[in-house]
Amino acid sequence: MIAARHGVLFAEYGQFYVQDVDAHDRAMRGGAAMDPDRPAGGWTEDAVQLHRIGLEPHSISVGTAREDLVETVLAVHTSPPQLTINAEHVVEADLDVPTGYVSIVGCTQPPQPEHALTVTPGRYRARVCYIPSVPPADSDPDAPGDHFSYQIDIWPASESSALAIVSQGPSPWAG
Repeated sequence: MIAARHGVLFAEYGQFYVQDVDAHDRAMRGGAAMDPDRPAGGWTEDAVQLHRIGLEPHSISVGTAREDLVETVLAVHTSPPQLTINAEHVVEADLDVPTGYVSIVGCTQPPQPEHALTVTPGRYRARVCYIPSVPPADSDPDAPGDHFSYQIDIWPASESSALAIVSQGPSPWAG
């Protein structure tokens, strides 16, 4: 592993983002946000029911099992890491990071330096693991949904690859 960031953030609307914030913002201002065929946040029906992630330019929307504080880990590797054994759901997708700055961001929160890593600009493969966990401190004990830690591992990818479900968790899964 090259570097890692651990964080706790509020998953507004049951999601958070892994993204190159500046590149994503430019893509959205450049017209991608106005595309009538583009689902908001990349949330297609398959994304909601199967993948649990939505894909947009320079961004992955990670669906969470609860709208509450969630624990996240963002780790950068030189090559694909071993699979996390205790993950309930695992999915992989490409993430383009042209600025060399990847962040974990809440929907309505500004990016925080403590949730970001500097990487070599380029294409990365991202693996999102949903790992059953205990609730973070200060989480809402009355919020519905299971507690997961969301581990995002990224590594350089020379070629584009399709979204892949590595391990499908149970359905229904949230709430």
